[in-house]
Amino acid sequence: MKYRLLGRTGVWVSEISLGAMTFGGKEHPVYRTHGALGQEEVDRLIGTALDAGINFVDTADVYADGESEELLGRAVGQRRRDVILATKLFAPVGPGPNDQGLSRLHVMRALEDSLRRLGTDYIDLYQIHNYDQLTPIEETLSALDDAVRQGKVRYIGCSNLAAWQISKALGTSALHNQAKFVANQLHYSLLSRDAERDLVPMAEDAGLSLTVWQGLVGGFLTGKFDRGGAAIDQDSRRARNGFDFVPFDEEKGFRVLDVLRAVAERHEVSPARVAIAWLLAQRAVTSVIVGARKLEQLTDNIAASDLTLTEQDLTRLDEVSRPPIAYPNWIQQGSAPTRIPVGNQS
Repeated sequence: MKYRLLGRTGVWVSEISLGAMTFGGKEHPVYRTHGALGQEEVDRLIGTALDAGINFVDTADVYADGESEELLGRAVGQRRRDVILATKLFAPVGPGPNDQGLSRLHVMRALEDSLRRLGTDYIDLYQIHNYDQLTPIEETLSALDDAVRQGKVRYIGCSNLAAWQISKALGTSALHNQAKFVANQLHYSLLSRDAERDLVPMAEDAGLSLTVWQGLVGGFLTGKFDRGGAAIDQDSRRARNGFDFVPFDEEKGFRVLDVLRAVAERHEVSPARVAIAWLLAQRAVTSVIVGARKLEQLTDNIAASDLTLTEQDLTRLDEVSRPPIAYPNWIQQGSAPTRIPVGNQS
């Protein structure tokens, strides 16, 4: 396993991290379709991940109504010091009107609840899961800074925010000498490269780590589907429940998949491994979060850390997946191409 720095913290995290959205939720109307793993299965996944060198594990208080955190906390157990533990808050976790969002009230409540469920007295990376348009970002950041100063949180981060929202938060933190975001968890894949327009260059400029969720697009980039819509693997998430959370152009998706399969065949590895290796070759990406239901899925995903794609591989994958250039990028590149560093011309 290889390790990369988490932002500018000096903390090393594994470039493959384990996501816990498949943990728990057997009776939940939504999360039962993601995996609904019980304690024994979670214990095996966590043990395998840690033994393979993974030290970065991500969950959220909303996953399976908190059961994911409980299962994860018990599985980590005595190996707590070996794990950079990340969780998130924002989504509704109860029936009350204040059981959601990023108000100081909810941040403090949610933090205490997550600490209790995880069975720990500190969280390494506490992330806001969305942008709360009803709460001033100053209030949210003040509450998070208090949590850091109290020793209950080591670092803070965000997920699913726009570049301008992150920039506003970073500026606010700097103005008030508060803890600032060190990482942004975002969706990024060969089928969804929107992040390259603003989020990737913003992260590079600010020294922010990017951690990637849904890099395999709900299993689509594992190669388990054909053009007729049928699942080659009937046990895949899409086949079992029609899960199609991440929007993408399906026809373009199959064109990308054709190239992905060809590259995978050349290296004699799975398409999933190539898709993850491609992400690890992208600018500002620190860690790719993998969610697994089975040990064989996890071990195959972990092996992506050892796969080095050639320049030819990267070029082929880039050409088939490249999105159209957006304004103002096209005018900046077109009118002043000699003022753009090599490698940033996209």
